[in-house]
Amino acid sequence: MTELRATLPERLAAIVGPRHVLRDAEDAQPYLVDHRARYRGRAIAVVRPGTAEEVAAVVRACAEAGVAIVPQGGNTGLCGGATPHDSADEVLLVLTRLDRVRSVDPANATITVEAGVPLARVHEAALAHGLSFPLSLASEGSCTIGGNLSTNAGGTAVLRFGNARELTLGVEVVLADGRIWDGLRALRKDNTGYDLKQLFIGGEGTLGIITAAVLKLYPAPRSRVTALAGLAGVARALDLLRVAKGVLGDRLVGFELISDVALKLSQQHHPGSVDPLPGHAWYVLLQADDAAAEAPLAALVEAALAEATERGLVQDAVVAQSHEQASRLWALRENISEAQRREGPNIKHDISLPVSAIPQFLADSGQALMSALPGVRFVVFGHLGDGNLHYNLSAPAGVASEAFMGQLTRANRIVHDLVTRAGGSISAEHGIGQLKRDELRHYKTPLELELMRKVKSALDPRGLLNPGKVL
Repeated sequence: MTELRATLPERLAAIVGPRHVLRDAEDAQPYLVDHRARYRGRAIAVVRPGTAEEVAAVVRACAEAGVAIVPQGGNTGLCGGATPHDSADEVLLVLTRLDRVRSVDPANATITVEAGVPLARVHEAALAHGLSFPLSLASEGSCTIGGNLSTNAGGTAVLRFGNARELTLGVEVVLADGRIWDGLRALRKDNTGYDLKQLFIGGEGTLGIITAAVLKLYPAPRSRVTALAGLAGVARALDLLRVAKGVLGDRLVGFELISDVALKLSQQHHPGSVDPLPGHAWYVLLQADDAAAEAPLAALVEAALAEATERGLVQDAVVAQSHEQASRLWALRENISEAQRREGPNIKHDISLPVSAIPQFLADSGQALMSALPGVRFVVFGHLGDGNLHYNLSAPAGVASEAFMGQLTRANRIVHDLVTRAGGSISAEHGIGQLKRDELRHYKTPLELELMRKVKSALDPRGLLNPGKVL
């Protein structure tokens, strides 16, 4: 085993080619730091296979040498799930060279893509056939399908189309022993036993390495309307959601909640941002789509906003009159995370709650945190339509961000206790990774953890796939 470890880099080079095995510190460094620069690791080598067969051969070589593997896609994850540990005894497997769109089947409304294909390219390939893939993320230019599936990504269209899990029909997976499971079935109905693909979607590479997937496509929207509304409180945003659903039905695709603090932060760090509705405590960014060319979509959106205004739910609203205006409104929402990064370290929570429980949670958590951390700034935004909030805490004015991060454990306990009490989840769409591993152990029941460990042991008995992540 020691000899196999010593010769492993040479064996990997023989599989993928010498220039795709990075051992020089400078070459490897970009892959060894996570997106938020929170986690930094080391690796025996960074290996970049180009096919599923090469992935399988790399996994077999590592298994023979007893070396653990950390899979990585676009390295846009937010929980350290794709970053190796600092022990320098793991191989980092980067899948971005698996970048082929294998096929598009317009009649079946499916697309088959490899794990390293960026999400934006899936959008482009679908649109070329008059179809759309509705998963939409701020990082879609750099995140990859493999990473999206490994964390069961959500995004802004979950309200209408569901998470990545609901958008996936089949997967191809390299197992811990190097075998390839071909589960690339393009079927909406398949009741032949356990739905094995669901083990790997959301598994963060701990049960197997997704190398390709069959994804659902939908008719491309031929009309789209985006609007921004200003409101006095979150309870009124929920009432607006009900009005919008009643008027728009399944045309309502996105319903994003933004606090005034989050909006101002986005504008502050992105000069030139629009400011169409200043002076409100909360905002809702609403998007409606329709596949029909002549659909009276704008009139329906305006009718929903008018009804909400008459009922005192909305204080003011603006409807984008062009694609450019819509893009500028969406930029306000999508730039929040980058604005927080520029502001400095902050305490982040990716939580989900029953939609009806959100106003009370915000009231309770706000009171508890302000008492524990006087002056804390609440940077709250997220997908209100599906109950997912990015509940982030920034340092009080005059307090260094680095010092404020010392309150991480205390803040987490307050937030996650209240989330759990309300029947929610401590991770909605970002996964567990390294960041929330101990929190998962704290909030999952012993039986749930036992069942998860049994699944892990069955599929990866030696614990070589992404060890120390999730469990």
